[in-house]
Amino acid sequence: MSEPIEDVLAGVGERLRRLRRERGVTLAALAESTGISVSTLSRLESGKRRPSLELLLPLARAHRVPLDEMVGAPAVGDPRIRPEPRRIGEMTALPLTRRPGGVQAYKLLVPEIVDPPDPRTHEGYEWVYVLNGRVRLVLAQHDLVMGPGEAAEFDTRLPHWFGGQGGPAEVLSLFGPQGERVHLRARPGRPGRAD
Repeated sequence: MSEPIEDVLAGVGERLRRLRRERGVTLAALAESTGISVSTLSRLESGKRRPSLELLLPLARAHRVPLDEMVGAPAVGDPRIRPEPRRIGEMTALPLTRRPGGVQAYKLLVPEIVDPPDPRTHEGYEWVYVLNGRVRLVLAQHDLVMGPGEAAEFDTRLPHWFGGQGGPAEVLSLFGPQGERVHLRARPGRPGRAD
């Protein structure tokens, strides 16, 4: 559980005093570099003045420390994403998005499948990018093998199937359950010119 705001603010004065002393700076020198009066700095350090953003920002610049370090902000939790793998047929899907609805991103671990393809249909639109290995994609009348760096985009209402070709493969998949298409933005061309 995080500390109450009052407790965090109460420790700011002591940290400000410690920072100033570690750097061997006097209150007068700090007042000159920040534009904050000596009396205000003294009251901040003693805890008799509540710290505000207007006072803390120039002090953070003067001491060359991040604001969150200066105020003793609570540590941010572990930033790593730990997706829960799901099985989708023979594949393992690692969800890369967490919001419901809209376009969903997955990393798919696609095993080599030696059985004959069994194309299926469902609502949606999919964009598939091969990261590693080779993927056989059967899409309507097409039968393709894609390698790393190749992508395919298709309406999932068309009969489709894919599996690893010659071994397992890794795929990045973007899927729009309501048929949303993936739109790539390119740098605009110069005015008056068709690129």
